[in-house]
Amino acid sequence: MNDRPAVTPEQWADAGLIWDYHQMGHELRPCSVAIGLGSHDLRVAAYAAELYHKGLFPLLVFTGATSPSTAAVFPRGEAVHFREHALALGVPDEAIIVEPRARNTGENIAFSRALLNDRGIHPDSVMLISKPYMERRAYTTCRKQWPEPEVVCASESLSLREYAQAIGDDHFVIDMLVGDLQRVIDYPKRGFAIPQHVPEPVYAAFQRLLRAGFDSRIAPAAIKG
Repeated sequence: MNDRPAVTPEQWADAGLIWDYHQMGHELRPCSVAIGLGSHDLRVAAYAAELYHKGLFPLLVFTGATSPSTAAVFPRGEAVHFREHALALGVPDEAIIVEPRARNTGENIAFSRALLNDRGIHPDSVMLISKPYMERRAYTTCRKQWPEPEVVCASESLSLREYAQAIGDDHFVIDMLVGDLQRVIDYPKRGFAIPQHVPEPVYAAFQRLLRAGFDSRIAPAAIKG
């Protein structure tokens, strides 16, 4: 169990600003292909299956190896476990491609693109399905690495409090929000993503949460993510 102090109302408010910023607010529409980004959150696979059944795409790539936060839960790799979950939810096997090597968001995009290209698939639109707070980072990475297709971001519709309750660890979730914002700010400087404007209130919230110790997911300078 997490033995850190309870999150204060002010910290929840700051986290809420960052949570809202991370979401792109795209209108869902049919796309040529979807990419389900691997993570600790199996609900991404469930949401991808839901969108498939709604007819929003004919083909779904699950991408992801393992990470320190997922190796114990998904020992055979995030993409493999996501595929199995989607199959159990009725997505046909022929509609799923597994990309099992990617260890960061840049590789998620690059390896998925290469895998599709090897199969002669050149989509004009891509739906990126992720955790709610990963939408903007996924978008900026894809627009940098794969600028040709239209990009639509999709994630399960939940409030921050609902998501944190579902995960069961408030601090972990806020740490992840802060870490993703650091990447949105920092990675364009490293050539990993396109730049984004960060409103001053969002940046101020980010700084306050860092000072309060929500920093376990801050990326080392030399590491892609």
